[in-house]
Amino acid sequence: MPVKSERKTVVVLGGGVLGVSTALQLVKKGAQVTLVTEAALCSGASGRSLSWLNSAGERSAEYHALRMMGIDRYRTLFAEDPARDWLRFDGGLFWAANDTAGTMARHAYEKSHGYDSHVVDAHGIAEIDSAVNPAAPAECAIVNPGEGWVSLPDLIRHLHQQFQALGGEVIEHAGKAEVMTDKGRACGIHCQKGTFRADAVLVACGPWTPDVVAPLGVAIPNGSPVSMLAISQPVAQSIKLVMNTPRAAVRPNPGSTIAVDHDWYEEQIVPQPDGGYTIAESVVDQLMEEAGALIGRGAPLHAQSWKLGLKPIPGDGEPVLGELQKVPGCFVAFTHSGATLALIVGELLADEIVDGKQHPMLATFRAERFH
Repeated sequence: MPVKSERKTVVVLGGGVLGVSTALQLVKKGAQVTLVTEAALCSGASGRSLSWLNSAGERSAEYHALRMMGIDRYRTLFAEDPARDWLRFDGGLFWAANDTAGTMARHAYEKSHGYDSHVVDAHGIAEIDSAVNPAAPAECAIVNPGEGWVSLPDLIRHLHQQFQALGGEVIEHAGKAEVMTDKGRACGIHCQKGTFRADAVLVACGPWTPDVVAPLGVAIPNGSPVSMLAISQPVAQSIKLVMNTPRAAVRPNPGSTIAVDHDWYEEQIVPQPDGGYTIAESVVDQLMEEAGALIGRGAPLHAQSWKLGLKPIPGDGEPVLGELQKVPGCFVAFTHSGATLALIVGELLADEIVDGKQHPMLATFRAERFH
């Protein structure tokens, strides 16, 4: 009589989109999964991400391929229910400030590897999205029709519901956690809510991932800057495109609102003794004015809310994904493109954790490249 193998137990550390996505894929593969998060689900970087689904601009061939597979998985999700107001594929729009040559070089690069890229003027933009202020764009811009956006709080709720329905356990407000080892191998985590033993651990703590694995003797360079995402009050006229412009990046958002971010104000974000951050409301108003200038007749937007915190970016800009050679059984997921990669990375990491076979698409993204 055959002996039935025991289910693999996994602790996922981190309640952002990478952690929740991987946790769901793990339970789908038959693992027993506990997801542990320091605060509430989606309370970190995933809750303040512009979450533009794209592979525009320049990056390594391996990173581009992974991002394109990420977009592919979102298209599958979109096809399940195209009426969702939190996942759209209406295209992206980019222009630079007074740099036609740079814009054309970007377009040529995108075309060189088959990325859907078109140079347009203000008239061409109006034909694609009449809500874009015709006075805003530069002399030439790039439209990428295959791009989209996702509201990560809504996506995380969607994935979390499936995770719990399949028997996954979630431990919120667990405080800081540490990875435990036994004879050099990860064997669980310890936090304020207790000790959770497991066959494998995934560390997906956004910008704090390097800090969590540092006590294990693993150094991952951390280039995470402080950033902000603002959500506008409801607007009468909204854009369809995700817009990446010199002074504001904007996209539609559920509830007839607009999500806005950029980086020109990073030096005006002030760290606080409690670990949080503040910014002058006048700076938020200026950002919303810049964003409003892109839409309709250019009237300023008004902020309904804004969130500040670290934006996860590895030191070399490329994702850090997979098992740590120095600590078998401990896996990491640390990347700037958490939104675009969330679904595909969750799938590939779950395969590696359960089956024990490294996926070739993650070969260049291992933490050992830094050593």
